[in-house]
Amino acid sequence: MKKYLFAIFAVAILGLSACGAEEVVNVFNWGHFIYEPVLAMFEEEYGIRVIYSEYNTNEAMYERVVSGGANFDVLFPSDYMIERMATEGLLMPLNWDNLPNAQYIDDKFWNWQHDPQNRYSMPYMWGTFGLLYNTEMVDQPVYSWSILWDEQFANQIFMYDSERCAFGVAQHLLGFSLNSTSLDELHAARDLLIQQRPLVRAFLGDQVIDSMIGNEAALATVFSGDARWIKYYAPEHNFVNPVEGVQLFIDSMVIPANAPNVSNAEKFINFMTRPDIALLNTLHIRYSTTNWAAFEMLPLDWQNDPIYWPDDDVLARGEVFVDLGEFRAQLAQAWTQVLMSR
Repeated sequence: MKKYLFAIFAVAILGLSACGAEEVVNVFNWGHFIYEPVLAMFEEEYGIRVIYSEYNTNEAMYERVVSGGANFDVLFPSDYMIERMATEGLLMPLNWDNLPNAQYIDDKFWNWQHDPQNRYSMPYMWGTFGLLYNTEMVDQPVYSWSILWDEQFANQIFMYDSERCAFGVAQHLLGFSLNSTSLDELHAARDLLIQQRPLVRAFLGDQVIDSMIGNEAALATVFSGDARWIKYYAPEHNFVNPVEGVQLFIDSMVIPANAPNVSNAEKFINFMTRPDIALLNTLHIRYSTTNWAAFEMLPLDWQNDPIYWPDDDVLARGEVFVDLGEFRAQLAQAWTQVLMSR
């Protein structure tokens, strides 16, 4: 009898523990890349707690994922990093039956080179990487990357703290592809960046937003969403997509292969793709939404803003990063040489 009562008691305790277990979703995203109140909205709607953390670069995110120190459920990598992670078996194919809000993603953002069969990624935000300048400090026409080598702006230039982005500027100025795997072209771009190095005030990531708002430099290479944020607080700034070419980017939501809470990850991604939530996110962070329904709800001045929605001419001279494979080591070495050259 005692054994029987104990068995009933044990089952009851286990049942209570199971019922009381907290549902969570572990989200790893770029800094300043979400309207944080939507996290509380998701928690209230689904009863799932969001454990949220941030990274500054694709490479930092990748290293955190492969280190095994934490298991995430949702990531927000960029195009080339999605390609790399998928190739290395680090991503889980998405179950589109559980993501019906995919219907709201504009057709132009499917079938990109990094995920040609749309197996791994739900498009989130997109834009260009261009040139921001302070019109009160720069009184000449700005249309080319070459202004970043003009000695009159010594110590007045911020370059983005990313080897791909920095080399991309030099590669476009030299007429090379952003995805070149030619050592000769890499070394030519490296030498051009070394030539520029004495003029550069600093290599910055997200800090460039506050620094440019504070008028700490005349010129900066920035992403279009950050440019719109800076212009909102400091309207004296302008943003251009230089004539030599620009980087196009798309950041998407993915599920890591080792995600512990796949069902919750699907709920979160689908929630983020809902038009009203996509609208809140793009209005707050000022990056361009991939969601056509959210776009149609935007104010007309947003829809007609060439920074928010570049015209076809800009897109025609744009190029998207692809994963460089084994050539990454050569690029990293060249980047170190640039940083140590001053």
